[in-house]
Amino acid sequence: MGGQHLPKRTDAVIVGAGAAGNLFATVLAEAGKSVLVLDPGPAWKATDLYSSAIWSRRLRWGGPPVESTGGNAFGAGFNMGWGTGGAALHHYGTWPRLMPSDFTMQSDFGKGLDWPIGYDDLRPFYDRVQEEVGVSGDAEAEVWRPAGAPYPLPPLQQFAQARLLQKGFQALGMKTAPSPMAILSQDYKGRPACLYDGWCDAGCPTGALANPLVTYHPRAVKAGARFVNGAHVTQVIPGKSARAAAGVEYIDHTGTVQTALADMVILAASTVSNPAILLNSTGGEWHTGASNSSGLVGRYFMTHSIASVYGFFDGEETENYMGVTGAQATNMDHYGKQSLGADAFGSLQWQLAPTMKPNDLLGVAMGRADLFGAELTAFMERAVHHLAVMFGFGEGLPLLENRIELAERSGPGGTRPPRVVHTFAPESVRLSENAAQLGLKIIKAGGAAEPWAGPMASAHMMGGTIMGRDARTSVTDSFGRSHDIDNLVIAGPGLFPTAGAMNPNFTNHALALRSAEHLVARWLS
Repeated sequence: MGGQHLPKRTDAVIVGAGAAGNLFATVLAEAGKSVLVLDPGPAWKATDLYSSAIWSRRLRWGGPPVESTGGNAFGAGFNMGWGTGGAALHHYGTWPRLMPSDFTMQSDFGKGLDWPIGYDDLRPFYDRVQEEVGVSGDAEAEVWRPAGAPYPLPPLQQFAQARLLQKGFQALGMKTAPSPMAILSQDYKGRPACLYDGWCDAGCPTGALANPLVTYHPRAVKAGARFVNGAHVTQVIPGKSARAAAGVEYIDHTGTVQTALADMVILAASTVSNPAILLNSTGGEWHTGASNSSGLVGRYFMTHSIASVYGFFDGEETENYMGVTGAQATNMDHYGKQSLGADAFGSLQWQLAPTMKPNDLLGVAMGRADLFGAELTAFMERAVHHLAVMFGFGEGLPLLENRIELAERSGPGGTRPPRVVHTFAPESVRLSENAAQLGLKIIKAGGAAEPWAGPMASAHMMGGTIMGRDARTSVTDSFGRSHDIDNLVIAGPGLFPTAGAMNPNFTNHALALRSAEHLVARWLS
């Protein structure tokens, strides 16, 4: 617990015990560095996880409420985590790689931003991470997939819902492939294969899904990293000059203000929390916040749009309660940035056949929220046997006005909590609308009855602390090192200058491994 028998100073203090925080802790501790990890939530263990929709709510953000506004207000709390494992504790394990075109969007199309690195810089880290955690898939069937090592495990089993949905793609001459999943199709490195009971959304008590509790966290603890839960970090403490951080200030589980001093400060909290910590860090010469000489801390916040398409296969049992929460199959025929019309822009990825339960967050009951009483009962009796669904993930453009800023109210320790301001660009809205229309054509071609598209939604958080080559136009370099503060590193999808249309956690892992090893190799140089 916070404040108990902790060293006064460590080599590194890491803020956040999610995917990036645990990976950094592992690499640094295994290199012999003393590491302290601070996280505001509970110290979850794999034995704390239960297959329950109610339980899953406890794994989401439980700290100060995050305000959300804008033309397309974003539900940050659902996408954040609470406790050891972070958001990766309840993520769905869909792990596609970004495409080469995602890294050069400004150069190629005059829209968005460029990354300071390309796909080839991340390729070896994608390869290594998938081997370490166990990714199931069929690289040859993914004809869109950029070059890389084959997956270490064969694809997950598919059930009737996936097979039925794929007929529509085939009828229109489109390709499908098993989704690349960080879920074990076979026993792997002491972890058991997936049971296909479809409760990934609530965490995975068996350990088949690659969440930090069964991947990097045990390694970090074994190597000596210290984890302190109930520790809400409020700000970075300035050092002897504006280019140095002395450590962080945090409020422990008793409500006492504590400091953690370190040679290196690593912010690996959420995409929302990292900018909030920086903006609240106004000590010394950091009048507008730490690492904010560019004025871009919190800017270019991005999400993915979601076009959901449903239909009934009345002559078939869809087995929609079986499988995984993420997806059983994928299609990326329209990943080209301009492939969905002149008035739309961005990439599109289809994810087919996530599991649906009568009462879960992605399930049957949410398929028609407009129905009540007897109509809802009749719908659910039909849907539990015959409903199928697929999601089109659309790319959201990086816009300067989409941001994480500080709310006016007071939060822990007198700091101001974050507020999310988000509106999709018009061409991103059109992308999602066109995707929904395409999805209806596909599901009709597969023989589905009474298809409909749900309202545009959004998921995933990226941007806010973007990487780049120039300190005037970005917050960090390609390794997450602050342009302004020599011993401050930022980790997580907040580094992404563009979103692509891919679930971000695989890229998050690859970036964290690249950055952590670079940090160790050049320690304090």
